[in-house]
Parts: sequence; structure tokens; C-alpha cells
Amino acid sequence: MQTVLFVGAGRHQRRAIQQARARPLRVVAVDRNPDARGLLAADSAEAVDFTDVDAVTEAARRHAVDGVLTVSADRAVPVVAAVAERLGLPGIGTETAHLMTHKIAMRRTLAEEGVPQPRFAAVRRHSEVRAALETVGLPAVLKPADSGGQRGVFRLDQADDLDAHLHAALAESVAGEAIVESYVDGTEMNSIVVARGGEARLVTLSDRLRPDGVGFGVGWIHVYPASAFGDQLELAEQVAVQAVHALGLRDGIAFPQLIAMPDGGVSLVEVAARIPGGQMADLVRHAVGVDLIEIALRQALGEPVPDDVALPRFQQPLAIRFLTAQPGPLQPGRVVGVGSLEPVLAAEGVVQADTYLEVGETVRPVRVDGDRRGYVIATADTSIEALARAEAAARLLHVEVEAA
Repeated sequence: MQTVLFVGAGRHQRRAIQQARARPLRVVAVDRNPDARGLLAADSAEAVDFTDVDAVTEAARRHAVDGVLTVSADRAVPVVAAVAERLGLPGIGTETAHLMTHKIAMRRTLAEEGVPQPRFAAVRRHSEVRAALETVGLPAVLKPADSGGQRGVFRLDQADDLDAHLHAALAESVAGEAIVESYVDGTEMNSIVVARGGEARLVTLSDRLRPDGVGFGVGWIHVYPASAFGDQLELAEQVAVQAVHALGLRDGIAFPQLIAMPDGGVSLVEVAARIPGGQMADLVRHAVGVDLIEIALRQALGEPVPDDVALPRFQQPLAIRFLTAQPGPLQPGRVVGVGSLEPVLAAEGVVQADTYLEVGETVRPVRVDGDRRGYVIATADTSIEALARAEAAARLLHVEVEAA
């Protein structure tokens, strides 16, 4: 039986680990958190800090793995690539992994290839703030150069905002670097692109709706298909594929995020070289019948990925409503009781739902991805109806809270 190594074993990885074992494959999982949920689902588990390439490589050697991969963990992507290179296993390569996880390197490469994107500037210290804002202008967005989950992300509306938030952004960066980008108004879109042998094909394009305020970067609703149409839809598909080619991904799953602008243009937000979190794998499976986990497993093991696995088999309008507070169906405060999920699952059109709420935790207004405490996925004949069903079902979960 072949063995695969999952680098990272949190909530998002757990289901993928279970699917791999059912294939059947022997699964080894590593995560620095010894209580990570995915570790219990693996055949062999080790508490290893996955940022330690040497330690992960040693675990891979010890278990004689045939493939290595990650799901949803952006910081694990360069580690997976490095381990694969060291052991001569299939992988995306360390250069491509760097370009697709370090936002400054990514932006510079995309600029060289003419991919439409926001103005940007690298910032490492407060003395560079003025020059960065002169290049980018306001409003702008400040991000760590190499982080995810909307950690350390801030909207900048005045010059003082960059000074105020730079330290927090740099603290979330492993390399101690941040990037300032011009804020692009419009509808954000998630795309999934599958690359096979150097050919990249778009699988889905969906709207990613975001709240106002400090949590502006968090997707709290996904709607498929995207609302863009005509020439703008075609342009969005072209930009997503162009970006994947520009960054050198030949075999893998890419997650380009884009903005459909009011003037009909498209701007690239960023690209990840992994299956994204936020139930995007579930969106793809329910909306078009493509199993991203199966593709990732095949590519990690160097197996062929035929068209009947990689390309859409049908199209089904769909919406995902995350369980959040302000905005959302949850009330902020300390959780003292969580009702049954059964009424939600039984609601019209609902195909999947889950909650991560635990008694004793505090529900906060949306700021980072971790503030999403569950989700509802619903389908219908139109995306508008699917969203209405998801919203209605989300309100059926009874959560009792007390003021924090």
C-alpha cells in the first residue's frame, strides 16, 4: 500500500486524510499542535512543526512516503515542495512554491508577465512608509508578505493608518516583510484552476462576498456561478489561467482570487498553490462534480489525472453561508449552548452544513477567517435562490450566548 504524508493536520485537513485512507492509502500526518483533529484520523501521526523542513523530511524518510501534500495551509506549501525535492517525489518545485506564497515575489513576477493587478510596494520598516504610499496611493491594503487567513490585513484610508498597523502586519510575516497594495473596488471572485502537464484549465469561478469594516478581507458568503458575465467573465477566466502560467505551476491546484471592477476590467488579488480553505473544495464538488482532494492525491503520487477527474461534469448553482456574527446569524458573546444541526441539514436545498462552535468560546464580530464558526451549503435552480436557502437555513441553528 502506498503512503502519503499530510503536512498540517487541522480541521480542513481531517476530511482529506479520511478520504485518502478510504482510497485506500496509508496516511502519515504531521502538525505542531499535538491535538490537531487530523492527527487522530491518520494511520501514523507526529507532533512536528511543519515549518521545520529538516524535521518534516526526516519524518517522510522514516515512513518511506510515496507522496507529500497539504490542504488549505499556505505556509506548508514551500515545505511540501522542499520535502518533495529532497526525496525525489512529485511536487510543484521550490521556486514555484516561493512565488505562490510570497506576495512580493508574486507581484513582481506577475508584473513582468503583464498580469493585471493592483499597484504595490514592499515595506519592511517605518522609514519606507512614505515612499510606499506615494507609489500605491490611498485607499490601500496592507498585508504580511507571507501569511494567510486574513491575519495582519488592514485597509488604509489615511497615511497614519500604515504607521499604526505596520508592526502588526510585520509580526504575522515569517520573513518580516509586508506589502502595500492599492485598494481595488469591485466584486471579489474565487477561481479554481487545475494544471496538468503545463496546461491550466479553469474549473470554477464564484463570487466571494465580504463584509464592511475591519473584517473586509474575510469571505463570509460564496456564490456559484460568479455574477460577472460576457466579456468580463471571459477576461476573468483568461487572467486566472494567465497568472497560473506566469507563476510556473505545471501540475497542481491553483486558487487565483480576482476583482471584477465596475468598469469591466479584472484585477488579480493573489494566487495560492493549494486547495483553499473556506469550504472551496466542497463548493467545487457540489457545483461541478470535481473532487479536488482526489486530484491532489493523484498529483502527489505522480499518477495521471484524466479529464473525467479534472474537468466539470455538471453545473449546479450554489451558495455557502458561513456562520458569523456581525454580519451574520450569530450573536456575539460567550457561547453557553449550541443546538442541534438537524434542522439546518433538513432545510430545503441544504446539501452540507457543519459548526465548530464550542461551549465556552467567545463569538466575535468578523475580523479573520477563524471567526467563521461553521457553514451552510445550499443548492437551487439559481444562485439567488441558493443564497436565500443558505441564509434561511443558517438562522435555524440555535446558539445561546451571554454578553462577553
